[in-house]
Amino acid sequence: MQPVGHHLAQLNVARLVAAKDDARVADFMNNLDRINGLGKRMPGFVWLLEGESGPDMGATELVVDINDPLMMPNLSVWETVDALQTFVFDTLHKQFMNRKAEWFEVLEKMYLVMWWVPIGHKPSLPEAVAKLDYLNTNGDSDQAFGWSYLNKPDVSVMTGMSS
Repeated sequence: MQPVGHHLAQLNVARLVAAKDDARVADFMNNLDRINGLGKRMPGFVWLLEGESGPDMGATELVVDINDPLMMPNLSVWETVDALQTFVFDTLHKQFMNRKAEWFEVLEKMYLVMWWVPIGHKPSLPEAVAKLDYLNTNGDSDQAFGWSYLNKPDVSVMTGMSS
């Protein structure tokens, strides 16, 4: 249940199989602006963390882990779960997501986290990474969750808040 006055924030991280300028990840890197641009035009899109690479390149030059420059973040805010879900699973984005094994290593920990943010809040990368760390340490909760948590019929997200 989405709390009134809140939007959905999401962070996903991925570790490239090679440097950003390597031919093995070129198809991914060359399509970032296309996919991010599509997301930004979707109904329900609110905000995307962007670096200095270009208007639709996301935050590809931002480093999630100072010791691992191959880790790439994607941090965005959406009006609703349905809006994010539509973009992820019902657009061209899905075709690229289905190819992730070509470009990214399999991570041992959760790589996606979602949480509710007050309308107008743009989470920082450190805030988002802290949410991912929380999820990896504690599992799904009202504070940080994944897709499966949202699909549980008995979950009352943000207990005590109006919905």
